[in-house]
Amino acid sequence: MQLFYAPDALDNNVLDQTNSQHCIKVLRKKIGDVVHLVDGKGNFFEVELKNEHPKKCEFNILSQRKESARNRRVHIAVAPTKNNNRIEWFVEKAVEIGVDEISFIKTNNSERKHFSVDRVEKIAISAMKQSLKATLPILNPLVDFETFLSENQKNDAEKFVAHLHVDSTDLTKHSDATNCIILIGPEGDFSDQEVQQAVEQNFHMVSLGNSRLRTETAALVACTLLNANE
Repeated sequence: MQLFYAPDALDNNVLDQTNSQHCIKVLRKKIGDVVHLVDGKGNFFEVELKNEHPKKCEFNILSQRKESARNRRVHIAVAPTKNNNRIEWFVEKAVEIGVDEISFIKTNNSERKHFSVDRVEKIAISAMKQSLKATLPILNPLVDFETFLSENQKNDAEKFVAHLHVDSTDLTKHSDATNCIILIGPEGDFSDQEVQQAVEQNFHMVSLGNSRLRTETAALVACTLLNANE
């Protein structure tokens, strides 16, 4: 099923230029054709095209249904990699697997000090449509590690920090958590001070296995494990 993205479908029955062009110019859809939309807010729509305008194709909504609710909320906070392609790959795959929120954090050992979510948002939208989902994850801009901890101090989610440490427990042992936040560090890992700060904010040290993983791999493994029993 081909899905188009229309975030304001309920208020504005018009596809934007990108989606209109793909619908009319590439797929050669005609007036009266029925296509399917998602709004990124959990809604699927079946609509009928009213015109063939390649920049603002109008439609009438024929039906609407809500995406099934997830059993577990997954929030991954990750330090962006120096190579943009690697973190973009993570975002794409995480959306396909299932993630509700992604935050980008700047740590002591971060390779990237500046990061824009504009490009990864486009990748997330594409992955949402490709995996036949209707909910776009929240994508938060880059913030300092301390700021992230402060902003989530009163969050009632089960909190984890992935860290290779003798006291870390296997993440799979926390499979009963229904609302999770997990911190994934940079290639140089979190500093001891940052781990201590996280623990003081009620983050549990967890292990993702015995191997040393790249940042984007660790983030994806965490996403996969937290979705295993979803």
